[in-house]
Amino acid sequence: MPNILLKNTTSLENRYSHSMKILHLISQHPEQTGSGFYVQNIIQHSLAHGHKNHLIAGISGETIPELPFLQPRDCTFVPFEKGDINFTIPGMSDVMPYPSSTFSSLTEQQLDNYSSTFIKIINEVAGAFSPDIIHSHHLWLASAAARRACPDLPIVTSCHSTDIRQYIQNEHLRGRIDNICAIDRILALSKSQQNQIAQVHGVDHDKIIVVGGGYDSERFFATTKPAAPPVQFVYAGKLSAAKGVPQLLQAMGSLRDPRIHLHLVGSGTGKENDHCLQLAKQLPDHVTIHGSIHQEQLAELMRKSHVFVLPSFFEGLPLVLLEALSSGCRIICSDLPGCKELLDSGGADIVEYIELPEMLDVDQPDPNHVDAFVKRIVRALIDMADRVMSSPPPSLESTKKITEPYTWSSVFSRIEKVYLDVTGAT
Repeated sequence: MPNILLKNTTSLENRYSHSMKILHLISQHPEQTGSGFYVQNIIQHSLAHGHKNHLIAGISGETIPELPFLQPRDCTFVPFEKGDINFTIPGMSDVMPYPSSTFSSLTEQQLDNYSSTFIKIINEVAGAFSPDIIHSHHLWLASAAARRACPDLPIVTSCHSTDIRQYIQNEHLRGRIDNICAIDRILALSKSQQNQIAQVHGVDHDKIIVVGGGYDSERFFATTKPAAPPVQFVYAGKLSAAKGVPQLLQAMGSLRDPRIHLHLVGSGTGKENDHCLQLAKQLPDHVTIHGSIHQEQLAELMRKSHVFVLPSFFEGLPLVLLEALSSGCRIICSDLPGCKELLDSGGADIVEYIELPEMLDVDQPDPNHVDAFVKRIVRALIDMADRVMSSPPPSLESTKKITEPYTWSSVFSRIEKVYLDVTGAT
């Protein structure tokens, strides 16, 4: 996917009195995932505010990401599949859009090598760059490594929810992040996530700041929708079981309604990806498979679609919902706390929630209740199709009420206040 370039960055530089040197840290690719695009946007807005930045990120072998807003000297990449970390990048999700391993499958020696490699590289970069602050991503092993590497340097860490899932599912790894409470501030996507962080990690609420997530308001915008029927539905994300994609496709297979067409955007790996594609290929008249597409293409597809569908079993603050809303789509999504916190002000015309089934784990439904969940998806698809065909799209005013606080400019302003607070620059 291409990088999201901030316009007029140079003209905004040096307008701010508190210029800082910020070391950004993400343990996986700074592309292809929500947290990767989050990092990119934070760095670009940081540059626009006159701050100096350096990025540490994981890569596969010698594959160097294209980050045109940073000079090569401002990036340090941690190459997996070679040296001491001769395994694929462990994903914060168990299913990633690129080859990856899972933290649960790593041996003790591999975990030791993972942490020691990040500690070594963070120490080297911090010594050369002399940052005022570290901004790491995910409350997990790399952030714990940063705290160990730089015990006296202010650190803020963004939680992306997948890290909470890792903590819940990997009890044997919790001792490796027992210093999370020593991080100066934790940045949460939502109030519900703030409460979850406090409960799971025992962190004082005052150290957890809700800053939200952002979307590109210049790329995702509404235009005139095509006539319906057919009603164009779109899903965009990983093709995985945790996202509820198999159940969505089962619902489409049960319906086979000529008024309803689904656009399936995204990719995954392994058996889950293959299963999703197999289900989709059985419905050639009702499902269009797009695979992974550029953000510009996704924005164009959303503008041509009437409804966005996210039947996920686990989410933090799904920013793709903001992109869809800004593109004039109505929403069908699971009744997860982050989704409801984001959308509840929109009203019944804009969003329809799907009640989750009984869950065995944080993102694993009880098989005995999956059929009922599929039936609820079917009902939601029918109800929303009827709504699209009988009423005009949501007004710009109604969607703006939801999306306005989540522009990247607004999000970075809140993050910058935290930088200034923990560095004592305010």
